[in-house]
Amino acid sequence: MSYMTYSQKPFTPVPPDKGSFPLDHEGICKKLMVKYMNCLRKTHSDNSQCRKESKEYLACRMENNLMAKEDWSKLGFTEMKTESE
Repeated sequence: MSYMTYSQKPFTPVPPDKGSFPLDHEGICKKLMVKYMNCLRKTHSDNSQCRKESKEYLACRMENNLMAKEDWSKLGFTEMKTESE
């Protein structure tokens, strides 16, 4: 039975802006994710101190087709140089 009142609009799910973000079922990038999460824990969730770990994790996801390849500037890494530069 539905508990929706007449004034409520039905919920309509919408896809994310940048497409799908598949789960890492095989644990390909798990070590980097744990490294990033540990950094967040140590810095009391101050993600600005964990930018290196975040970039490594996102790079792993892009290299393994777990997310679309994206320019680093669009992901908020404009002031950081990549290792290949």
